[in-house]
Amino acid sequence: MNSCLISFLSKYDTFNDEERRIIETNSLIKEYAKGEFLVRSGQIATHTYLVLQGCVRSYYLNDGNEQNTAFFTEHDIITPVSYSKNLASNYFIECLEPCIISHGSKEKTEDFLSKHPRFSLLCHKINDAILAQRQTSWDHFRNLSPEEHYLELTKSNPDLLKRIPQYHLASYLGIKPQSLSRIKKRLSKQNH
Repeated sequence: MNSCLISFLSKYDTFNDEERRIIETNSLIKEYAKGEFLVRSGQIATHTYLVLQGCVRSYYLNDGNEQNTAFFTEHDIITPVSYSKNLASNYFIECLEPCIISHGSKEKTEDFLSKHPRFSLLCHKINDAILAQRQTSWDHFRNLSPEEHYLELTKSNPDLLKRIPQYHLASYLGIKPQSLSRIKKRLSKQNH
């Protein structure tokens, strides 16, 4: 499990054997079952998460209906708004598959960085990369129709489409499952 964490971190920096040992001995990694929650609406999140294996979704309940807002897979970082703001969460974060997830808390991170300041730059690199990627994604997708958004997902993340149920994907796109079926059927006809 630690090798997945080292693999993720190695995208941002290189580590000697001692640094790898420090990472491995200070990491908190946990396995979750499908359907298990990382955060529930009304809770204050106490951790950030790095998905090492599996698929996680975030969603709101809107008049009793689930509205999916994001999906997270391998090497995605989840920083719940309630963690950052220390407020009760307005949404749920749930494992769609069995997952292996690395955790971080403010206290543990501060303690780790005070003992190992060499990793501060790494944290900044990761945060900057995540912010840039999320802003780019938001800017790109916010003006797309559901069909255009679906087409983009088929190009940018086809594996995700195989991992999540159609009704979750439809909710994420802001449409009914029947509408998604019609979009897929229409696109299939166009491609033949």
